[in-house]
Amino acid sequence: MRTAHDAPLKVLFAVHDWGLGHATRDLPLIRGLIAAGHRVSVLSCGRALHLLRAELGAECEFIALRDIPKPLSRRPAWFYIKMSLLMPLVLATFRRERAVTRRLHRERGFDRIVSDSRFGVCLPEVPSYYLFHSLRQIIPGRPYHLEKLVECGQRHLLRHARAVLVPDNGRDGLAGDLCHDVHCDWGGRVRYLGILASVHRRPSVRDIDCFISISGAEPQRTLFERIVLHGVHDLPGRVVVALGRPDWTGPAREDGRVTIHPYLDRRRQEEMFNRAKLVVCRSGYSTLMELAELRRPALFVPTPGQSEQEYLAEYHRALGHVHAVTQERLDLARDAARAREYPGLPPVASPEHSVRRFLEIVTGDVVEFAPQ
Repeated sequence: MRTAHDAPLKVLFAVHDWGLGHATRDLPLIRGLIAAGHRVSVLSCGRALHLLRAELGAECEFIALRDIPKPLSRRPAWFYIKMSLLMPLVLATFRRERAVTRRLHRERGFDRIVSDSRFGVCLPEVPSYYLFHSLRQIIPGRPYHLEKLVECGQRHLLRHARAVLVPDNGRDGLAGDLCHDVHCDWGGRVRYLGILASVHRRPSVRDIDCFISISGAEPQRTLFERIVLHGVHDLPGRVVVALGRPDWTGPAREDGRVTIHPYLDRRRQEEMFNRAKLVVCRSGYSTLMELAELRRPALFVPTPGQSEQEYLAEYHRALGHVHAVTQERLDLARDAARAREYPGLPPVASPEHSVRRFLEIVTGDVVEFAPQ
């Protein structure tokens, strides 16, 4: 990659730790900053930080800072109740993030701040940018006035950013109502980047009949794992399962036609995606962007209680792109067979275009990418 100038910037890049989707979609942006010669400090926590350390190694400085609470439970209704009760703690977390960000800036003198969904990592005195795709929160039952109220509240929380960078197309996007036809006036600060994916479509023999990627916050990740492992041997052909546990370094298990990996890094995950005839996974937005880049048919199993994933699964099922089923109704063999009848998500522009646009907005770099 070539840039228009060689002046390095110090960039603080904050990554939300909710599943692994934020970390995986941020990888190409962080790598783009590094390739352009900039110095990046990555702030995150939990499994997201573990993944980023494993992928980026010594190329970045890493800073651990606890994220907002994740009140997921076995029953979806409890998520909304717990999240409402925890709002004072969430707002306190944002204030703590702001205080830590100010201290880090005094120590390191950042030239730019980029925050993927960590609302407190932003300073008015430093050019700051939010990466954020949920301009509108999907609330069960879709109450118009409540959704508008929440959206306007988010706009207020993001008010200090120079721009809100949305990883989707401005038209005919993957995210539907999450970031299109919004209720509030965002003052022209919303900039659509296009999709972000840390995997690429490669020429490959499709010799895996089904690749199952397990992810998400606990306890639902473990519950999904149990359902998959109970039914995986009912699937025909060769099956590969990734348990999505970067903190577990045990070897893969071979069980007849089924191979089970505790965790696959991005290179191996990309390989499995390209070799698979069908992908079974959550319907998180980062996963959608990857599948659109890879052009693979999929079976979506949204995380219970995460209304965004439930909305995206139903949205693309209704458009005829994929088959989707709730976790409690999942019959792996039956639903995988149905999913093979769908074409997959529509093709999109290459993620390199999104990284180029990101660098132009945030750093002013004009870049050219070498062919993959």
